[in-house]
Amino acid sequence: MNAPHLHLLLNHIPVLGTAFGLGLLGFALLRKSDELKKAALGFFLVTALFSVPAYLSGEPAEDVVEPLAGVSKPIVERHEEAAGMAFTGIVVLGAGALAGLIMFRGSKTVPAWFGSVVLAISLLVGGLMAWTANLGGQIRHTEIRSGANLP
Repeated sequence: MNAPHLHLLLNHIPVLGTAFGLGLLGFALLRKSDELKKAALGFFLVTALFSVPAYLSGEPAEDVVEPLAGVSKPIVERHEEAAGMAFTGIVVLGAGALAGLIMFRGSKTVPAWFGSVVLAISLLVGGLMAWTANLGGQIRHTEIRSGANLP
């Protein structure tokens, strides 16, 4: 297994994990379920932890793919910049989730305001993850690049 393979395996975790956690938290808020709110917070925390190797595997993957034919260095750089923002966002989301799990551990109720703040942050992070994933896909999939000439 080489660096791009590892990066491709790992990079789905933060994207899909954020989306799943967002859906779970939204459902928890609708149902007013503290158990589901805490489960969503735990899911965001685990997703943030798994995002570390996904992010760190990007630079070694870049070194391998940049010399390949058809790889655009500006697209790789845009993906890298977006990944930095998305990673910062998931770290903030994970830290907030950890804080919530500590503050509201046991039988303490997770206030609706806290869940709403985490939901707003997760929406932002989800958008950043989608944007980053789209840019990453464009590195080797020229057919999804803006202005691609398709038959």
